[in-house]
Amino acid sequence: MIRIAAVADIHFGADSSGMLRAQFEDLTHHADMLLVAGDLTKCGGPDEGAVVARELTGLPVPVVAVLGNHDYHSDEQATVRSHLEDAGVTVLEGETTTVDVDGARVGIAGTKGFGGGFAGACGTDFGEPEMKAFVRHTMALAEGLEHGLRSLEGCDVRVALLHYSPVRDTLAGERAEIFPFLGSYLLAEAVDHAGADLALHGHAHAGVEKGVTPGGVLVRNVAQPVIKHAYNVYTFEPSRALHADAHA
Repeated sequence: MIRIAAVADIHFGADSSGMLRAQFEDLTHHADMLLVAGDLTKCGGPDEGAVVARELTGLPVPVVAVLGNHDYHSDEQATVRSHLEDAGVTVLEGETTTVDVDGARVGIAGTKGFGGGFAGACGTDFGEPEMKAFVRHTMALAEGLEHGLRSLEGCDVRVALLHYSPVRDTLAGERAEIFPFLGSYLLAEAVDHAGADLALHGHAHAGVEKGVTPGGVLVRNVAQPVIKHAYNVYTFEPSRALHADAHA
């Protein structure tokens, strides 16, 4: 049995010390790893990065994260990442990592992702330089995600770890006008082309938890305002089938 704990959008500030540590201490009883789908900080300040890093230091399971838009706000994302990595957190952006669980291998490909919208209402690589830059950023990150997932061929379970959503399903409850700023179909295409067993994201605080890509990959929005718990646990049988969703 493979148990994946996941959460996003914890939005730690400089005054948030101690708010989650106690809830993470018992992780080893519920999960084999913790995946954090971005927005670890409120505004991406180095002091905020240091606080959340202390919360995640020395947890009893491996911790893997991607950054989110809040973590980029102060243009100190490299410092935030450095604080997290010094705390033992594996931070991914177009990169991959693997976690061994009782002889099984879980592969994780991560990227922040970006916006652009979904089929029928999306931005395109056309027109003003600003629009082309917007869409091309998403394209580049989606390409990195696809490459990462492909490199994990042979893993028992493959997970796409994102901040922005790959599907509109999990955005239900958000205003339709802001869907282009919450995710992109390009991320789902990357997941479907390369193959995965689960895609995790955050960012959509007013969305819903469950969705699926056009290719049938399960998507879970683990933004804390959505799951309303310290983390959710997703359990896989060795057959790769998602066995259960649980709260903790």
